[in-house]
Amino acid sequence: MGLLKKEAVVMLSGGLDSATTLAYALDAGFDCYALSFFYGQKHRSELAAASRIAAAMGVKEHRVVEIGLGAFGGSALTDESLSVPMEPQKGIPITYVPARNTIFLSYALGWAEVLGVGDIFLGVNAVDYSGYPDCRPEYLAAFETMANLATKQGVEGPGFKIHAPLIDMSKAAIIELGVSLGVDYRQTVSCYMADELGRACGRCDSCRLRREGFAQAGIDDLTRYR
Repeated sequence: MGLLKKEAVVMLSGGLDSATTLAYALDAGFDCYALSFFYGQKHRSELAAASRIAAAMGVKEHRVVEIGLGAFGGSALTDESLSVPMEPQKGIPITYVPARNTIFLSYALGWAEVLGVGDIFLGVNAVDYSGYPDCRPEYLAAFETMANLATKQGVEGPGFKIHAPLIDMSKAAIIELGVSLGVDYRQTVSCYMADELGRACGRCDSCRLRREGFAQAGIDDLTRYR
């Protein structure tokens, strides 16, 4: 197998970080395939945002895959019996979705292998984040090792590279990068409890991190709050 094409699969949730990651990959010269998931989250407005972002940025293809993680629950994002907390939590918060990034990356890996591309981008961050264990550099390194052990392309071909360009950046630095790349953050939805129109609650942990990021960057926060 020869060199792979300058193409990438980019995981696109519709939020601020994933939109910035897609812009980064495009700026780096990749033709991008965007991959989003309806995994049983309580709102679908972020998927509408992902579709808008994919269309605006000109990806080669955008797919939305449905995965029934809500069948297991265990997270305030998927379980109707659990409420999204309005205050910062100690330890791993209840908004953590068990094994979510492992499952998402596995789907991205499968699509990348079918497409014949070796680069996968995702917008995880280990600085201004909510304490999720699957957002750490050591986790991504372990998944990349697994990907190259568990696939035909990893064994017989050039293999795979997992890219997390925002991993060591503050939220303010991410926003500054996105603005420099032309990201329209009005199109993004980050809120854990966004309504069907994509308007943010302004109180959850994700909204707090986002609002603080804009303030620290000295950039107007044009997020639509309800």
